[in-house]
Amino acid sequence: MKYIEIIISKQSYEEVIKIAKKAHAIDLRFSLPDKDNMQRSRMIITNDKLQKLMDNFSHIIGAQPEAKILILEIDGYLPKSLEENEKEKSKIVEAREIIYTDMAKNTHININYLALVILSTIVASIGLIENNVAVIIGAMVIAPLLGPNIALSFAAVTGDTKLMFSSVKTILSGLSIAIVLPIFIGYFSNLPFDNPELLSRTDVKLDMFLLALASGAAAALSITTGLSSSALVGVMVAVALLPPAATLGIMLGSGNWNLAHSTAIMLLMNIVSINLASQIVFITQGIKPTLWSEKEQARKFMIFYGAVWITILVTLFIYVYMNLHLFK
Repeated sequence: MKYIEIIISKQSYEEVIKIAKKAHAIDLRFSLPDKDNMQRSRMIITNDKLQKLMDNFSHIIGAQPEAKILILEIDGYLPKSLEENEKEKSKIVEAREIIYTDMAKNTHININYLALVILSTIVASIGLIENNVAVIIGAMVIAPLLGPNIALSFAAVTGDTKLMFSSVKTILSGLSIAIVLPIFIGYFSNLPFDNPELLSRTDVKLDMFLLALASGAAAALSITTGLSSSALVGVMVAVALLPPAATLGIMLGSGNWNLAHSTAIMLLMNIVSINLASQIVFITQGIKPTLWSEKEQARKFMIFYGAVWITILVTLFIYVYMNLHLFK
């Protein structure tokens, strides 16, 4: 359930009523107009009607710069009928605007993001060197690199160039830290770097392509359907990018070029799979722009990025297949 508050011109009174009826609003109330000719209306709607409501209001909001829409989650609601209970239990896709807010948060390069990448890279590196699975999982759960990759797919599907460039910058800055920092660890350490946790991230197999694609799809699905925090933790562990990035840095720093090469393939495969699978999920979940011009731009981005991801993934698959079956 969502609590919607609309601040809009009082001349739009009738339009608000029509939109509320189309969205099957459970409750609709109006306040008296303010001195600036703006009127506040409030309504309660089910999650599955939110996207339609926002689309219907988009042209009004665009014509009234001072207009605003506030969306709040309702944790409890009384009385609740059996029919409403069933609606709440059904699978519902989150509205595009809510997902966008979450995506935008993951693309800001600030002190908190940089600190998370640095700290999680240190944690992952120590876990890999010490062969400590629990420590590695701890770094996975932090997952600072997952958010901007999913945001990039969301930006491609919605045709949002600003979010797209912000996502790319955040990804590159995070990966740079996650790779460069372990290079120094590998260079100044005298350890052999031959423990199972490290070596497992240098051994690329064909089934890992399916695992990476499934994990990327799960990540996007968890966002669009608003899964519980425990489910999100599982997704973070499944699509973790930090351990292979840290392994790549360690191998480069220690001069293990062949192992670094294999790890780079694994890291690239994970990044491409996450972006491709999450883009497909966003499309199948009906995430798209409202305006025709935005839809046309989004279509071009989807075709371009989809083609790039598929080309890279197929190339990597053929390369790994040849190395496993032809060159050994």
